[in-house]
Amino acid sequence: MRSDPNPVRQQAMAALSQEFLRQGHPEPYAQHMAAAVIFQTDLDLCSAQLARILSWLKETQPDLYPQALELVATTRAEFEQRVQQG
Repeated sequence: MRSDPNPVRQQAMAALSQEFLRQGHPEPYAQHMAAAVIFQTDLDLCSAQLARILSWLKETQPDLYPQALELVATTRAEFEQRVQQG
């Protein structure tokens, strides 16, 4: 597994891996499970950040809000297309 320079993620990875080991999971699985939890948490954070930015735009820049929503939708569509194309 690649080394992560972020000390918070390193600490979380170590703590989660230890918890999964304590629960009886083999070491390689514990590390993968910890990485999956951290990855999901990162996705949740990105989603929360985007929602907060969009909410802020809606309140403070209502003229830009529709364009921001369109940009988000376009980005999603482009990403889905890239995934389908492989």
